[in-house]
Amino acid sequence: MRSISIFGATGSIGQSTFDLIRRAGGAEAYRTVALTGARNVTLLAEMARELRAEVAVVAHEEELPALREALAGSGVEVAAGEAAIAEAADRPADWVMSGIVGAAGLVPGMRALRHGGMLALANKESLVTAGSLLLETARAHGATILPVDSEHSAVFQALTGEDAGAVERVIITASGGPFRTWPLEKLARATVAEAKAHPNWSMGSRISIDSASMFNKALELIETREFFGFPPEMIEVLVHPQSIVHALVGFRDGGVMAHLGPADMRHAIGFALHWPARGDVPVERLDLARLGSLSFEAPDPERFPALRLAREVMRVRGLAGAAFNAAKEVALDNFMAGRLGFLGMATVVEETLAVLSAETGLGKAPTGLEEVLAMDRYARVKAAECAAGMRED
Repeated sequence: MRSISIFGATGSIGQSTFDLIRRAGGAEAYRTVALTGARNVTLLAEMARELRAEVAVVAHEEELPALREALAGSGVEVAAGEAAIAEAADRPADWVMSGIVGAAGLVPGMRALRHGGMLALANKESLVTAGSLLLETARAHGATILPVDSEHSAVFQALTGEDAGAVERVIITASGGPFRTWPLEKLARATVAEAKAHPNWSMGSRISIDSASMFNKALELIETREFFGFPPEMIEVLVHPQSIVHALVGFRDGGVMAHLGPADMRHAIGFALHWPARGDVPVERLDLARLGSLSFEAPDPERFPALRLAREVMRVRGLAGAAFNAAKEVALDNFMAGRLGFLGMATVVEETLAVLSAETGLGKAPTGLEEVLAMDRYARVKAAECAAGMRED
């Protein structure tokens, strides 16, 4: 029986993964090693009971008593805290979903790779902050990383059986989010509720806001560079409001292969779950006649400065990705708390990168995970200072 773990089980990616596991037979078809969640103890306990998980871990230690009570008599071990999540990743599993949002997903993903299994990577921050280390760890232990972002899964699928040397361009698409046509003066006053209202995808609050600002696509640009190894000038972003075409790969003979699918993360998750085969996945089948037409446009650089910043990170590499992501997360926290305007997020990230570049230089390739984590911590301090300075102004 194949063993699995789901890190970030109570988030949108984790719940979609759980849905596919349940439909495929649940505890009768898979042995669940570990499930982790943030604060939704009730949901985490329900999942752990149904899948008969060996251990359930909640990220916040104050939630441990509630989790222990919810799983009393189930035989499921319980634990809490960052260290416990990392220890859960030390338990071998054949297939691991890395669905924790943010830099917090880096350590468990790295640890899971040491068992030589498959890591279904939905945590884009892992490649952004420590791409070279992650890939080196996978190679060293004979592990396989399968991309779960819809765009990178699409590129992966389009490249299957192809000569990477024949690739001329890679295009990842973006919906443009809820603010694609907003005037800039109105965009400056955008609220958290408006930013969370994604027109196509059902996602968590943080990633929905990142999509509205295009910081999510900025991360995906960097992720494309790190995972596939293509130089920045070969990687493009195209706004595609319908979110049907997820990525395109162009070849030197002029041909372009496009991957189409519904706006449902279960497709990419299901592809990773069943790989290298293609299994049954319960997503809506496309009706192109009903859709009628698909539209595309270039992203507006003034509206979405995150893309420009990502290209600078792709140029510098080294520790720039860790700094970029940390500053982005701090800026997002401040926006969600009402301490920063929507457009102020990009300003905080740009100022933080400028400060860190002048102080430390960001191009040095990290030799170990601790260097990445140290930069993450330091960049958060500097980003918080930048955000505070903007509020004072």
